[in-house]
Amino acid sequence: MAGTVLVTGVAGFIGFHFAQALLARGYEVVGVDNLNPYYSVQLKQDRLQQLKNYDRFRFQLLDVADRQGTEALFARYQPEIVVHLAAQAGVRYSLEHPHTYIQSNVVGFLHILEGCRHHRVKHLVFASSSSVYGLNTQMPFSVRDNVDHPISLYAATKKSNELMAHTYSYLFNLPVTGLRFFTVYGPWGRPDMALFKFTKAILEQRPIPVYNYGNMQRDFTYIDDVVAGMLGVLTQIPTPHATVDLHPGISVAPYRLYNIGNHRPVRLLDFIAVLEQALGCPAIKEFLPMQPGDVPATYADIADLTAAVGFVPQTPIEVGIPRFVAWYRDYYHIG
Repeated sequence: MAGTVLVTGVAGFIGFHFAQALLARGYEVVGVDNLNPYYSVQLKQDRLQQLKNYDRFRFQLLDVADRQGTEALFARYQPEIVVHLAAQAGVRYSLEHPHTYIQSNVVGFLHILEGCRHHRVKHLVFASSSSVYGLNTQMPFSVRDNVDHPISLYAATKKSNELMAHTYSYLFNLPVTGLRFFTVYGPWGRPDMALFKFTKAILEQRPIPVYNYGNMQRDFTYIDDVVAGMLGVLTQIPTPHATVDLHPGISVAPYRLYNIGNHRPVRLLDFIAVLEQALGCPAIKEFLPMQPGDVPATYADIADLTAAVGFVPQTPIEVGIPRFVAWYRDYYHIG
């Protein structure tokens, strides 16, 4: 039988799908979430209900920013592997609620690192974000490039997570893998993401905001491809790298960073066109300037992840978007 995996943010979009995949493969999963109201708590509870169908799933309501609660969690369950996905998400929300991001993403991550350190966790996998690339202009974005110019506090907290994780990896020989996720979408997705918001608005015949006048590209990554990459990384425990040929994605510590994206940037207007076709109705587009903290394009260089675990995304938007629409119609009982 596979060992115990602690998944934080288990009621979140990626956490839910990944926990489901682990349970299907025989792992014992301890799931943690604080069920915060950043978006629909009902959606999070409905995801959890799916996971509670498995006997090997245990759930604890906990905010990882609670130091004593997190210490007690590690002491009780003694996880072999930790997959840390809990975070305050969202670039734009960070402009209005900065303290929330520091508490959740920095303080909370410190408590996870301390738990891994003191309980000799075999592998910590944590969520970073494509937003760390900030003002980088060289495409595709590579983990081999420096990321010293974030343009949102959310991105800055994720960059700090990478630095904190490297420090613990180096000082305490903790094997750590960071994953920079690129615009993940699919069934059970987040209501604050474009696909979810656009779908709702189009069905309600309301305008959708098209920022930067449509001159945007995103590396939309389907959830099943993300889960496949994460499963590959889970058992690929990092080891120290030789001192020659170092770059920001590897280290003399047992530490690795990977992009996890589709490696196929899509124009926003093409994305909307596929969604219109899947919904069977046109969008009313409201063209607007770029928003603060946003970037015009994302594009993942996934060569390192492909080399490490054979990661090859399988799902274009022409397949992924209709799957989301089918789930949306079913979940909200829309004919």
